[in-house]
Amino acid sequence: MVFAIVGGDGKPTGYDIDNSLRFNDGGTYLTRAQANGNQDKWTWSGWVKRSTLGAAQCFFATTDGSATSFDAKFDANDNLDVYNYLGGGFGARLITNREFRDTSAWYHIVIVYDSGNGTEAQRLRIYVNGTEETSFSTTNYPSQNEDSDLNVSGSNFEIGRQANGSQFFDGYMSEVFLLDGQAKVPTDFAETNDNGVWIPKDCKGNLTFGTNGLYLKFQQTGTSANSSGMGADTSGNDNHLTLTNFAAKDVVTDTPTNNFATLNPLAGNSQLTANGYFFGNTRVNANVVGVGNSNYLMSISNIGVTSGKWYAEFKPTGNLYSSGTDSSSLIGVGSGIYKAGDGNHNTAIGGFTHWWLDHDDDRVIVDGNVGNTNMNSGTHVAANDIIGVYLNCDTTMPTVTFHKNGAALGGATNSPYNVRRTGSYNLGTNSPIFFMPVVRYGDGSNWGRFECNFGNPPSLPSSGNTDANGYGNFEYSPTLGGVEYYALCTKNLAEYG
Repeated sequence: MVFAIVGGDGKPTGYDIDNSLRFNDGGTYLTRAQANGNQDKWTWSGWVKRSTLGAAQCFFATTDGSATSFDAKFDANDNLDVYNYLGGGFGARLITNREFRDTSAWYHIVIVYDSGNGTEAQRLRIYVNGTEETSFSTTNYPSQNEDSDLNVSGSNFEIGRQANGSQFFDGYMSEVFLLDGQAKVPTDFAETNDNGVWIPKDCKGNLTFGTNGLYLKFQQTGTSANSSGMGADTSGNDNHLTLTNFAAKDVVTDTPTNNFATLNPLAGNSQLTANGYFFGNTRVNANVVGVGNSNYLMSISNIGVTSGKWYAEFKPTGNLYSSGTDSSSLIGVGSGIYKAGDGNHNTAIGGFTHWWLDHDDDRVIVDGNVGNTNMNSGTHVAANDIIGVYLNCDTTMPTVTFHKNGAALGGATNSPYNVRRTGSYNLGTNSPIFFMPVVRYGDGSNWGRFECNFGNPPSLPSSGNTDANGYGNFEYSPTLGGVEYYALCTKNLAEYG
């Protein structure tokens, strides 16, 4: 289980990446027909942030539509699996022993194919965050001058799925390069900063792209294969890619130089891990296999905080519960975490402060106590209401304040609630506090579903509010009573966390 893991370094660098593209394993990918180029020498480089684990997912691949392909993917064991398939067998294949299971981190992956190299082990190379992978469960290097299925006419190049139409990638990609005819090393794309962190650098001017080469910055929001599209090639080659199932909301600001919080599939309920998360771990759905009726399934942010002031928004999108006034779930924060395998997380223990949405009195639970925390009936939540959660960790006793659709709630919510670091599942004194949606499974058709916006929304807000630093994209203002609260991202953490 991973707690409070932050990939990358939030400190400002000389080069910032503005955007990434969010992939959903339900069927998003980019494609382009290749021309004849250099099949024996090329480099692929890209930054990748995973969302779903334990499933085979290609981040790029090729196919001629029949028996040959080149595939680069995470396999079902979360190892990197890179191979050249020649129709009847693998011409080359490397499968790492190392697993890649951190869904909070950006991985920089460089794959170099150089089959003309006289040294066998240098004909296919995999690098992650600047370090070459050398420990493999399968080690089969290309024969000398073995043609790959990349850079050949009649073969499609695709990003986000296996080119036969399966193994869709789920997560984020940024700064994607393909260099046709060049065998490069990771330092051509990135560098180590003064804190020892591997970071991207501005490198386009030092690269040669070749016939099929491209550079994807994901700056645009159009849906056509041109310079205004999400798949626009900015290398100068105009090798633009065709999009399938993307929308403008999938161009996001979660990047290797400003990493935003998402939900953590490795913590909370194990039932949610396989098929409860969507859209880069910004949506959670309790309608999953093996869950008992009326169970509460906890999900938490992958960044926990001990200081600073933080804002997040949660939108219930599931069916309303039987009374017509309920939303079958809880929203709030906590410093305690249930074990991942526990079945029913109703948060009635210490260390949690939640607004319990499926009670007729819309009560708030504070440290397991439901007494004298009821709100006025006018605070009932309906589907698509937006719940703002303001977390202040800079007070002696951290506090949380709830808003609905941008307005303060009635009754007991005029004052912020305490967030205690006590209880049987507490992480310890001064432990980090996490944002937590708890989705409830109902009667088979009524179950909890939430969109979770830590500044990187699953759908575009109509208002587009940022925090005082210009980060995040929220429906309502992160400012509360003249006090600034901030999106949960690494640049803000470097300043306030």
